[in-house]
Amino acid sequence: MVYGIFRKYSNGRRKRKRNSRCTDSSSQIEPTMHQTTLVNLDVRTRPGNRRQGWLLAGPRPIPIKVAIGRGGIKANKREGDGATPAGRYRLVRLWWRADRMPRPRTMLPVRPITTADGWCEDPSDRRYNRPIRIPACQPGERLRRADALYDLIIEIGHNQRPRIAGRGSAVFIHVARADMTPTAGCVSMPVATLRGLLARLGPHTTITIHG
Repeated sequence: MVYGIFRKYSNGRRKRKRNSRCTDSSSQIEPTMHQTTLVNLDVRTRPGNRRQGWLLAGPRPIPIKVAIGRGGIKANKREGDGATPAGRYRLVRLWWRADRMPRPRTMLPVRPITTADGWCEDPSDRRYNRPIRIPACQPGERLRRADALYDLIIEIGHNQRPRIAGRGSAVFIHVARADMTPTAGCVSMPVATLRGLLARLGPHTTITIHG
C-alpha cells in the first residue's frame, strides 16, 4: 500500500514523495481495493448449536456470533426447508431502510427499500428468487417490514446463476432478533455488528458458508 507524504519546496509547489509499506501477502484484505475491504467472509456452524454459527473475516479474525437457518447448513438447499445453503457466494448489494437510519458506510452497491419492494419466493413464477414490485393491495414477501430484521439486507448470489426453481430464494445477511433465534435460511447478526461489517465490504467480497 502506497501512502503520499507532501514536502513543500521554495517555489511554493508541493512535490509528492512516495514510500511503501509492506503488506502480508496472506492477508484477506484486497490490496487493489480500499485497504479495509474484506475478500471473504467465512461462516461455520457453532459447535453444539446447529442453528447458530461463527462468522470470521480478515487476517486476524475475532469470531462474530451469527444466527443461521433453523435447518442448519445444507449443501442441497430446498425452498422452505429452513436451511442456510452451503457454498461460496458473491455479495450483490445492500438494501436499507432509509426512513429509519442514515445510509450506511459501505462499498457495496446500495438501494433504499420502498413500500413496494418485495421478493419472489414462488418456484412456479418466472421471477423466482428475484426482487419484485408488489402493489399495496396484493400479498407477498415484502422487504419493508414492521420489525427491524430487514432494516439492513445484504443480498447474496445464492441460486442466481442459474436460477433453479425450488432450490431456495431470499437468502440474505440481515439484522438478527434480540435473542438470536434461528432464521428461515439467512445469516443474521446484531445491527451494530452488521453496520460495522458493512464498512469493510465491497463488490468483490464473497461469503463462504461451510457445510
